[in-house]
Amino acid sequence: MLFEIFLQLKNNKKFEVMRRGVFLAIIAAVCWGVSGTLGQFLFQQKGVNVEWLITIRLLISGLCLLIFAHVTNKDVFNIWKNRKDAIQLIVFSIIGMLGVQYTYFAAIKHSNAATATILQFSGPIMIALYLAIKNKKIPNTIEIIAIILAVTGTFLLVTHGSLGSLAITPLALFLGLSSAITLAFYSLQPKELLEKYHSAVVIGWGILMAGFIFSFVKAPWETKRYCDIETFASIAFIIFLGSLAAFYSYLSATKIIGAQKTSLLTSTEPLVACLLSVTWLKTPFSLIDWGASLCIISTVFLLSAKNK
Repeated sequence: MLFEIFLQLKNNKKFEVMRRGVFLAIIAAVCWGVSGTLGQFLFQQKGVNVEWLITIRLLISGLCLLIFAHVTNKDVFNIWKNRKDAIQLIVFSIIGMLGVQYTYFAAIKHSNAATATILQFSGPIMIALYLAIKNKKIPNTIEIIAIILAVTGTFLLVTHGSLGSLAITPLALFLGLSSAITLAFYSLQPKELLEKYHSAVVIGWGILMAGFIFSFVKAPWETKRYCDIETFASIAFIIFLGSLAAFYSYLSATKIIGAQKTSLLTSTEPLVACLLSVTWLKTPFSLIDWGASLCIISTVFLLSAKNK
């Protein structure tokens, strides 16, 4: 599928522009993958509080996105003038944005970046099942195959093929699957808002409000003064490159090569997380884990082929 995308781009007269879109999509995937691995490093080796990191990341990222929207002549306050839109934004912020951020990073804390990222990538299956139920339509053959692969991959990842034991803790499994569910909600719920307002405005307010709400759980000033260079650099990367740069690259790529190709290219994110987690943090990852990862990630390609 990725080779097919390359051939399509090569035969396109605007190859240079399209190549830039491919590059930006891969940059987004790499930033997200590295961000997750750095989260594992901070939680497990530097003792950084997961709730504090989420609060800081959300507040700074949301504020920067809204400033970006403002300087690019977007009306950042217009969304609050419509009561229905404001309610939808609040729901998106609490359940979608805060939900997916907390469950993902908490899953990393209780397992590792590779496992958490792969479990989150079962989100497209959640979306397919929801749409099938909503539209009262039986999943077609490709969707059924994708569901079977996702279930098989998840089973192998969390049990290593043994029914009597779990390779990860029940809490890590719950958080990882919750991350997939909230990712599905995050992808579907703000559709009407994104059709009316610029994405930087919707996502910016969603992130900022999520950070404000989570401040009551862990205030941003409640820190152990993480001041060594490794900790500071990792936090800075997660905030600015893992959030802002990745978001900007993803949106720019979507405008250039379309949402389908961008989503396919960003499926390299779990591969980045796996490779870094295994090679840098020495996270054990067996042949069964790689096979399980392949099963789950392949569902993205199957569902994209169906849409095409």
